[in-house]
Amino acid sequence: MNLVLFGPPGAGKGTQAKRLVADRGYIQLSTGDMLRAARKSGSALGKQVAAIIDRGDLVSDEIVIGLIEEQLDLHKDAPGFIFDGFPRNIAQAEALDTLLSGRGVQVDCVIRLVVDDVALLARIAQRFEEQGREDDNPESFKVRLGAYNKQTAPLLPFYDGKKLLKEVNGMNDIDTVAGAVALVLDLD
Repeated sequence: MNLVLFGPPGAGKGTQAKRLVADRGYIQLSTGDMLRAARKSGSALGKQVAAIIDRGDLVSDEIVIGLIEEQLDLHKDAPGFIFDGFPRNIAQAEALDTLLSGRGVQVDCVIRLVVDDVALLARIAQRFEEQGREDDNPESFKVRLGAYNKQTAPLLPFYDGKKLLKEVNGMNDIDTVAGAVALVLDLD
């Protein structure tokens, strides 16, 4: 099964993906994790990614798609993938469809973690204080959240039109969200 976890930064996609990896054996492909690793690497790409993230901008489709393709090739025998933070726009969704169809598979389910932006900003500010993640800086996060809301809105009708979109209340506690996600997958 190939699953897209859809929701703004900080909605809990990574947390839920890790639970699904443990419970179901899928491979998590987190663009956030991949971009943070590139940033820490000190490579030319990592420096480019750092500058983009520090401005609060979203990384280009070309960079993200290249990272995803690399991971698909590294895990050819995986029972399924969890796409966490990808796709963010129609072009990426179409690129993902092309990448997967070239491997004889497809996106099977899209779960949108529905969250409240004001409560989410408070959650991120707390995470920034506790974990010190550079990409959680509240000011750059506001820019990322605005960009997410503007650029990813077209994905809702795109996936709903394919009868793949399911919604889960992402503001509940972690266990309640995990239970709702599992229920969606078990019914799908």
